Amino acid sequence: MYKFFILFSLLFTSLYAVNPKAYESLGNKIYDNVENVKKLTSIGDYYLYVDDINKYVLAVNSAKQEGFSLDANSSSQQRKNYLKKLRELASENDYYVRMAETSLSNAIANGDSLLFSKILNTGLIDLKAHKKEILNYYFAHKDDINATGSLKEFLDKSTVLRSKAEAEARRNRSKKLREEAKIKRLRERDKKRQLELEKRLDQAVEKKKMEIRKEQREELIKSI
Repeated sequence: MYKFFILFSLLFTSLYAVNPKAYESLGNKIYDNVENVKKLTSIGDYYLYVDDINKYVLAVNSAKQEGFSLDANSSSQQRKNYLKKLRELASENDYYVRMAETSLSNAIANGDSLLFSKILNTGLIDLKAHKKEILNYYFAHKDDINATGSLKEFLDKSTVLRSKAEAEARRNRSKKLREEAKIKRLRERDKKRQLELEKRLDQAVEKKKMEIRKEQREELIKSI
C-alpha cells in the first residue's frame, strides 16, 4: 500500500509539476533545454555526436525522475548525489549550447543558409543576443532561406519592430522637415520685414535730406 502511495505521488507530481523543485534554479535550465539539445541529432553536421546526445537525453530524464523522488525524508547524501548529477548535466548542456553558437557563426561566415535555419530552429541560440547578425544574414540571403519555426517567429517579431522603427523614423524626418520649413518661413519673414524697415528708413532719410535742401534753397533765396 505504501509503495502504491509513493508511486501515485510521483505520478501526480510529474503530471502537475513541470520540473523537480529540488535545486530548480539549476535543474530548470537543463530540463527546459533538453528537447532543444535533442534537435541537434537531426542536423547532419552533428552525426558524430548523435550517440552522445542520446545518452545525455536519457541521463537528463533519469535525473528528472530522481529529482521528483526527493522529498522531506530524502537523506542529505541523496540530495548531494542529485546535485552532483545536475552540475555534470549543466556542464554538458552548456557544451551543446556553445557548439550551437559556433555552428551559427560558421553558417554565417560560410553562407550556409540551411545550417543557419536548422541551428536557429533548435532553440539553443539566444536570439536577442545575436539579433543583429541574424537579421543581417537573413536579409542578405532571404531568397535562400525557408523561415519556419523559431526563426519565422523571431523574424515576424523583428519585422514588426523594424516596421515600427522605420515608421517612427519617417515621422521624425517629417517632423524635422516641418520644423525646418517653419524656421525657413520665419527667417524669410524676418528678412522681408528687415528689408521693408531699411527701405522705410532710407525713404525717411531721403525725405529728410530733400526737406533740408529745400529749406537751404529757400534760405538762400531770401538772403539774395
